[in-house]
Amino acid sequence: MTQLPDAKKIYEVVEATWPPFALSNIGPFTIREGRGGGKRVSAATTCNMAGQEDITSAEVAMVDLGQDLLFQIRDGDEALDGVLAKAGYEVVDHVTMYAVEAGEIATERPPRTAAISAWEPLKIMEEIWAKGGIDRARIDVMHRAKGPKTAFVSRWRDQPAGASFVAMHNGIAMVHALEVLPHQRLQGVAHWLMKRAAFWVLDQGGHTLSVICTTQNVGANRLYSSLGMHVVGEYHYRRKATA
Repeated sequence: MTQLPDAKKIYEVVEATWPPFALSNIGPFTIREGRGGGKRVSAATTCNMAGQEDITSAEVAMVDLGQDLLFQIRDGDEALDGVLAKAGYEVVDHVTMYAVEAGEIATERPPRTAAISAWEPLKIMEEIWAKGGIDRARIDVMHRAKGPKTAFVSRWRDQPAGASFVAMHNGIAMVHALEVLPHQRLQGVAHWLMKRAAFWVLDQGGHTLSVICTTQNVGANRLYSSLGMHVVGEYHYRRKATA
């Protein structure tokens, strides 16, 4: 039995499978240049306690990049969380991280058209993602990911239904950008996309499937729990409006 990864390992998987355009270090902070790819690739993080001078330097770096003042608060960042709260940073997007041994999900192969692998992404995948707000900047993030990766498109009832992206780091794969068209929801499309991702992990010599989603996304959390995935950590963001 493979031991499930802890939160620290999942943070590393997120970074590797959904990477920023560039990284730089400002004092104890890692600054991410996201190029419009979303919070995960734009938020600053730290592994050490930071003082106000360090926070100010990180803020300047983010402003210089034309990005929001945004920090990702991970396990162990309680002190920083408190400092940012007092400085007027609001909490946005609590995120839950899940993981499971891929073999526990790879128990039944999906119908052939329910999850078709293709890399690079097909035009129909990009159209599905666009309808869910996953734009070109986020597709650029997918292209930046190193190591094994693929995308899946789903056809259900002879119509386009959904798409997802999956990439792997050190045997742990993560599903990103899982999007199902509104009229195809509640028919098992996301279930099959996750099942197919689990088989892909094993085919690539990996051992664990992971995923992250906002805690308020009730449907997604219900799906991952129903698949037997386990909560292995969480994080949230602190954001401050710029003048």
